[in-house]
Amino acid sequence: MSVIRRAGEHGLLVETGSLAASHRLDALLRASRPEGVVEIVPGPETVLVVAPGADLPRLRSGLAGLRELALSSSGAASLSEEVVTVPVVYDGEDLASVAEETGMPVEEVIGRHTGRELVAGWLGFAPGFAYLTGLDPALRVPRLATPRTSVPAGSVAIAGPYAAIYPTASPGGWRLLGRTSLRVWDVHAQPPSLLPPGTRVRFEAA
Repeated sequence: MSVIRRAGEHGLLVETGSLAASHRLDALLRASRPEGVVEIVPGPETVLVVAPGADLPRLRSGLAGLRELALSSSGAASLSEEVVTVPVVYDGEDLASVAEETGMPVEEVIGRHTGRELVAGWLGFAPGFAYLTGLDPALRVPRLATPRTSVPAGSVAIAGPYAAIYPTASPGGWRLLGRTSLRVWDVHAQPPSLLPPGTRVRFEAA
């Protein structure tokens, strides 16, 4: 199977095999953006490169070289120097049930949620929705069996091995621990997402 595949009319999907390699390839592409590339979307084990009108065979060749460079690097993934602190009011609808399922007092759930630095792995589900990796394993709980029809913007949630902040109001099945007034998605900002891949994040009880 090819490690670089066509994705739609204008895209190439590069298999990286790991989130760290995806972050390294993303950093390489942004440092020296190939001609014609308009969008770079890192994922858990892939990077999507969208380049309308570009010479795709030539771009594929260049991506193959950058992929090898990203895979051969023994260093850590490129992370932001700044840590984004997210103030949270811990009054979420699922806070008590998460405490019950994990066998902890509510105060310990909050302490474990605020006690680790997380990293934005990739964006998905909705514009600006960052999957935050590095959640304390003790807080891993499944999504709701029946998703809510509407989750307010700014809701701070967990599901499986990830944490997240809902950038806009939307349906969702993640467990709600609280809410933040921090705006993580603004179409008028550059970049629009406050938490692009590689961003270091720490939650703080408000």
